[in-house]
Amino acid sequence: MIVRDGEIIASTYNTRESDQIATHHAEIKAIERACKKLNSWRLDDCDLYVTLEPCPMCAGAIVNARIKNVYFAVKDSDSGGITRFNILNNTLNHTTEAKQLIEFEEVNKNLIQKFFKNKRKIQKNK
Repeated sequence: MIVRDGEIIASTYNTRESDQIATHHAEIKAIERACKKLNSWRLDDCDLYVTLEPCPMCAGAIVNARIKNVYFAVKDSDSGGITRFNILNNTLNHTTEAKQLIEFEEVNKNLIQKFFKNKRKIQKNK
């Protein structure tokens, strides 16, 4: 979700599997919705909240949208655009601050992995 001045201006979820479109990550979709709502591609006074650390594609979109802060619950040690590739702080035109929200990394990681494993099973059986 994207928040501006304490108000949620966009919220969505990842539909890559259901839509079979590679770019339908939650972050990309939320950025698009927020830009439409504000009628601007600049989201420099907005914060983004996500469960899983954004991938490199999403981290690039976050920087391009000029989002101020990103808050995430679980690091993605394989392909994290923040902790592995440092995309948010590796630009000349904008720097986005990133913070991990919850201290219990392994518990969160296991819960999210179980959630998505079950979700994929349900989608496969439809």
